[in-house]
Amino acid sequence: MLSSSLPLHANSRQNEFLAGVRAELPLLLGVVPFGLIFGVLGLAVGIPDWAVVVSSSLIFGGSSQVVFAQLWGAATPASVTVTTVGIVNLRHLLYSAAVAEYLREQPWRWKLLLAYLLTDEAFAAAIKRLRDGPVTPHRHYFLLGTGVTLWVGWQLSTLTGVLMGAAIPGDWSLDFSIALTFIALLVLSVHGQSDAWAATVAAIAVMPAMLLPHKLGLLVAATFGIACGLFMCRFDHKKG
Repeated sequence: MLSSSLPLHANSRQNEFLAGVRAELPLLLGVVPFGLIFGVLGLAVGIPDWAVVVSSSLIFGGSSQVVFAQLWGAATPASVTVTTVGIVNLRHLLYSAAVAEYLREQPWRWKLLLAYLLTDEAFAAAIKRLRDGPVTPHRHYFLLGTGVTLWVGWQLSTLTGVLMGAAIPGDWSLDFSIALTFIALLVLSVHGQSDAWAATVAAIAVMPAMLLPHKLGLLVAATFGIACGLFMCRFDHKKG
């Protein structure tokens, strides 16, 4: 066998990487349809096809990319768009904090690469291995496998969505699908009392805040929701 001719450390890296790929593949069942939706919606709101594809590499976050598409379609100033997308992606800081202790000994080139690949599904697939699996010098390859698999699946699904969207007549309005996508994301994201309170407060705050110019109401509502969620999170911990 080919693998038996490899050095032990090379075989270990390969096994960890492939294990990460296998752990991530089932999650692509939910990722691929979302990528298709973003590709179609990106064109529907007027984003050039090349920019839709490039954003999947630069932003690399499903919910934040949908926010980006919505703000682009509303001709929101770039500063507000960048800030809003950044706030949506703040959850990645929590993922980084959770895996930092397992990657402490890795050089910066590895930390930067894995930080880029560390998104929701990659974290969900890798954290159990990092936390509960055996401590080996190559366990970061497991996270690499989950991240690369997710990245490839997301890029291909977005590209397919762009190709599909280009075939849809321009007079077909798909803007309503953005709201439906956000509702689906919200429902799937609410797992505890603090999540429910954060969503409720943000929904209440956004209605009067939408009177603000340049879509600043989204930032205001997000700030209120995050503050409420952080406050209520302490009660979740007490109950647990």
